[in-house]
Formats: sequence, C-alpha cells, structure tokens
Amino acid sequence: MARKWAIQDIPSQKGKLAVVTGANRGLGLEIVKGLASAGAHIVMAVRDRAKAAAAIATVVREFPSAEVEAMTLDQADIASIRSFSEEFHKRFNHLDLLINNASAILVHQSKTQDGFEKHFGVNHLGSFALTGLLLDKLTSAKGARIVNTSSTAHRLVKSIDLDDLQFQHTAYKPMEAYGRSKLAALLFNAELDRRLRKAGFDTKAVAAHPGYSNTNPDKGGVLMRVATSIFAQPAAMGALPQLYAATAPGVSGGDYIGPGGIAEMRGYPAKVGCTLQAKDQTVAARLWAISESLTGVSFLD
Repeated sequence: MARKWAIQDIPSQKGKLAVVTGANRGLGLEIVKGLASAGAHIVMAVRDRAKAAAAIATVVREFPSAEVEAMTLDQADIASIRSFSEEFHKRFNHLDLLINNASAILVHQSKTQDGFEKHFGVNHLGSFALTGLLLDKLTSAKGARIVNTSSTAHRLVKSIDLDDLQFQHTAYKPMEAYGRSKLAALLFNAELDRRLRKAGFDTKAVAAHPGYSNTNPDKGGVLMRVATSIFAQPAAMGALPQLYAATAPGVSGGDYIGPGGIAEMRGYPAKVGCTLQAKDQTVAARLWAISESLTGVSFLD
C-alpha cells in the first residue's frame, strides 16, 4: 500500500452510491468530501437536517459538482433506522458503500431510545441494525463495501462482558464503555466478513480507525483537550483510513485499516492489527446472536 495515500488517490466513484452515517461534522464530513471529490452520489445519514444542509453547502462550495443529499437517521433509535431503511428502499435499487461512521464518544452514562447503553447502542447495535436492513441493497451491487469504524481504544479493554452489556452490574466508566463498543465493532466486522464469504457474496466488510484525530475537541477533561489540540492530527487525515477501506484497490474483506505512524496515532493509511480479543470467533458469534435479539434485525444466518 502506498505510504502517502491521500484523497487525490481515491479511484473514480462515478456511478456509485454511498451512505455515510454521522456525516455532518468531523470525520463524517471529511469522508463525504473525499467521496464527493471522486464523483460518488452520497446520502448523508444524519439526525439534524438543518446541520446537514449547512454541511452540504460546505461540500458543494469545495466541490461544486458534488452529488450530496441528506436523509434522517438517528442511530440511537432502532425505529429511526428502520424508517431510514424503508425510505432508502423506496428510492434506490442498490448501495455500493455503507460507511458506519456515527459514534457516541465518551458520553456520560445514558441510554438510547431502546434502553441500550449509549456507546454500545450507537457504536455497535445501530451499525449492526442498519447493515442488516440495507444488506439486500449492498449485495445487489457488484463489489460493494461496508466500513465499520473502530478505535485504538479497543486495546484499552480486556474483553467485552456479554452478560453485562448495559453496565447493570459493574461501575460505569466512559472510556471502558467506549472501548467495549469499539471492540464490538471489530468483532462484528470479522463475523460479518465470515458470513458474507460463507454466503458467497462479493460484498466486503472492512474495519478502519482514525487514530488520534481532532474531531471532538470539547471531549474529555482540560488535559485531554489540550493534548488533542497539540498532538491530534486533523480530521481530514483521520478520515483517510475509512476512505481507503471504502475505495482503495487491494483491500480485502476483514482487513483493518488505520494510520501507519507510531502507535497508529497519526499518519497515512496502512493495514493494522488488533487484539486477540477482537479475533475471538466464539465471542463474535455470540455477540451476533445477542445483537439480533436486541435489535430485532436478523441476517446472514
């Protein structure tokens, strides 16, 4: 893989349709810009249509020929995900790229509309449900890709407690919850890739992470905010691994892409590794079954 793969290296995406969640700011907006620069038609899946309108205006100013629109999606609400899927099915007959980018990051203990711990509900269950509901459109497109967003924070947790996903029996810590959700993203991606291949589809499931990127400058305490302002790379750099995972030739299903610099904190896209816990097929299969039960969305069984 090229050491300095950047936005100008994205292959032509003309004729391709992409859905990007959490697309109106930060990494999501940079991903939209990258895909727009290569000619894709992009659906920004967002909670706030007014913010989406402002984001679209930003994209069009930079790329006047951009094909970008917004559709309403709240990834913390399974009913909203179902409504998005229903509208999408009415309007489009295929989907080339699904980039599960929306994330809850270091939020105080709270729940989604369906009563799930916020990090797990948004970062894993929301992506799981959306992927399952749009899978028929993805498998209808030749060589479609699904990009699931993880984080180096998955390395900070020893395991994912499948018997206490909602922190009902253990003390809640935002970083622990966030790390578990990002470990779940990797387990989901690996299991999704196995099931897609077993079913004979050419759709690829690829994971990516942005390293230490300045996408949420107001998160954390004073020291963390100062460190972010000094050491974090710009959001445009943080978006490159997801763009690489979504578009670059030579990417295989099950790959994990992140910054290639020291400790995967910054740098250009490279294939990276993950913890042994993220490769546990038994845990991944059990997480899949639990996710189907909690969301009511079943696929690739």
